[in-house]
Amino acid sequence: MLRRLKSLIVPLAPRVGSGDPLGSWLWLWRNYLRRHVRRFSAAVLLLAVEGAMLGFLSWIVKPMFDQVFVAGNRAAVGWVAAAVLCIFVTRAAAGLGSRVLMTTVSQRVTAALRADVLKHMLKLDSAFFHLRSPGKLSELVRGDTEILSGLLPTLFSTMGRDVVALIALFAVAISIDWIWTAIALAAVPTLLWPVKLLHRKVARRTKRARDAAERLAERLNEILHGIDTIKLNSIEDHRSRRYSRDLDLYVKEEVQSELGRAGIPAITDIVAGIGFFGVLIYGGLQIIGGEKTIGEFMSFFTAMGLVFEPLRRVGNVSGQWVTAHTSLTRLREAFDQRPTITAPAYPQALAMAPETADVVLENVEFAYGDQPVLRGTTFRAEAGRTTALVGVSGAGKSTVFRILTRLADPGAGRVTIGDTDIRRLDLPALRGLFSVVTQDAHLFDESIRDNIVLDRDSPRLDGVMDAAHVTEFVDRMTDGVHTRVGTRGSDLSGGQRQRVAIARALHRDTPILLLDEATSALDAKSESLIQEALDRLSAGRTTLVIAHRLATIRSADKIIVMDEGRVVDQGTHEDLIGRDGIYAHLYWLQFEKRG
Repeated sequence: MLRRLKSLIVPLAPRVGSGDPLGSWLWLWRNYLRRHVRRFSAAVLLLAVEGAMLGFLSWIVKPMFDQVFVAGNRAAVGWVAAAVLCIFVTRAAAGLGSRVLMTTVSQRVTAALRADVLKHMLKLDSAFFHLRSPGKLSELVRGDTEILSGLLPTLFSTMGRDVVALIALFAVAISIDWIWTAIALAAVPTLLWPVKLLHRKVARRTKRARDAAERLAERLNEILHGIDTIKLNSIEDHRSRRYSRDLDLYVKEEVQSELGRAGIPAITDIVAGIGFFGVLIYGGLQIIGGEKTIGEFMSFFTAMGLVFEPLRRVGNVSGQWVTAHTSLTRLREAFDQRPTITAPAYPQALAMAPETADVVLENVEFAYGDQPVLRGTTFRAEAGRTTALVGVSGAGKSTVFRILTRLADPGAGRVTIGDTDIRRLDLPALRGLFSVVTQDAHLFDESIRDNIVLDRDSPRLDGVMDAAHVTEFVDRMTDGVHTRVGTRGSDLSGGQRQRVAIARALHRDTPILLLDEATSALDAKSESLIQEALDRLSAGRTTLVIAHRLATIRSADKIIVMDEGRVVDQGTHEDLIGRDGIYAHLYWLQFEKRG
C-alpha cells in the first residue's frame, strides 16, 4: 500500500535537492516521529473528531430549517439546539487536546533533530567545518529545524482534521444531491496545472531564501566577532549597508516564496466561487420549482461552504510542504556526511608512558587540494625532550600538528608514537596523548574552572592553577574560580587566557605537549610568567614547539628547520648557527630587528 501511495505521489511532487519527497518524510517518521507514536495517534484521533464535527454541523442544518424554521416543529427545537451545542463543545475539546499534543510532539521532534544534527556534525572531520561557513551551519541547526517545527502541527492538522472534515462534508453533500456536488467540484481539475507551477516556484524561491538566510547569519557572525576591527577602521556604515543588501535579498526571496504558497489557496477560492455559481443557478431553479427544500439547499450550501475552508488549508499546506522538504533535504544531506578520519575496527591497545612517547614522521606528504604542503617530511622527536619546528610561514609546521592529532590524515607516509602507527589507535585515545596550547587560546563562555577541567573533574585543580599562575589573578576576582570568562574569553586579558589554557594542559597531564606560538603577542611580564609555566608543563614530556621568535627556543634539545614542506636541517641551536644555513639567517635577521 505504502509503495503504491509513493508511486502516485512522487511523480506529482516537485524535486528539491537530493532524494524524493516522500522518502524525506519517511526518514523523519522512522527516526523521530515514531518515538511519539502514542501522542501522535491520540492527536490525530482528536483531530479526526474535530473534523467530523463539521460534517455533523452541515447535516444538522437540514432539520434546523425544514423542521424548526419552516415546519415550526416545537419538539424539534430542543434536540436540534442540544445537537448544535454538543457539536461545538466536542469540537472545542478535541481542538484543544489535539493542539497541546501536536505542539508537544512538534517541539520534542525539533529539539531532538537539533541535538542530533549538532551531535552528528561534531563527529565529522575538521574539513567539513572549513568548507562551510558558521552561518551556513548555524542556519542548518536552527533555521531548517525551525521551519519543520512550524510546519508539523499544520501538517498533522491537515492529515487528521481537514481530510476527515472533507470526507464527512462530501458525504453530506452527496447524500443531498450528487449532481449539485459534481457541479460544485467541476472546476477542481483545473487546479492541478497551476498548483504544480506554483510548487516549482516555491521550491526555487525557498532554496534561494535559505541560501540568503545563511549569508545573513554569516554577515552577522562576522560583525559581532569583528566589532573592534569594524570600529577601528570606521566601517560601521559599510558593514551595515552590506548587511542591509543581503537582508533585502532575503526579504525578496521570502516574499516570492510566500506569494507562491499563498497562490494555492487563492486559486482554490476562485474554483470555489465557480462551483457555487453553478450550484446556485441549477439548485435555485430546483427550489423554485419545488423539487428541493430550503433545508436541503442550506445543508448542502453549508457543507460545500465548509468544504472549501479545509480544502484551502490542504492547498496551503502543500506549498508549505515544499518549503519543509527543502529543509528536510538539507538536514538529510548533513546526516549523510561521513567522517573520512576514522578509527580502525579493532584499535590497538594503548599503554603510553612519557619516556616511550617518541614521535616519528616518515616521508609524510600532505596537500590542501592541489597545493602540496608537506613533501616527504621526516624527523624524530625524542621522548621526554623538547623539539622545536621553525621555518618561514607556509613551511608546513602547523600542518604537522594537525596530522599528529589526526585532524587531517597524510596522503602518504607514516606517523608513529612509541613505535605505534597512529592510524591503528582509537581517536579519543590518540588525542588523549596530547595537550595543546596555541597563540589563540580558545575559551568557552563558562567559568574559569569549567574551562580548565572541561569534562574531567579532578582534586588537583588548586595545584594546577598555582603552577600555571592562574591563582594570581583569580584570587582578585569576586567569584574567584567560578568567574565567567565571557565570549571567547573576552573578559580576560591575553596573558590570563594563555595561563588558563596552560592550566587546562596541565590538568590533562598527557605525555605529549604541542605548543604553537604560545607566548607570542604578549607583554614582557606576561611572557615571563607564561614561559615559566610552560617550562613546568613540558618537564618530563615529549614537547613539540612551533615558534617564529627563535630566541624562545634556543634551549630546545633539537630544532627542526622546515622549508616548503621538507626538513632541510636539524640540530641544536649552536649546531645550526655554526652551519650558517636557513636557521642562522632567520635568527640573525630577528636578532638585528630586536637590536
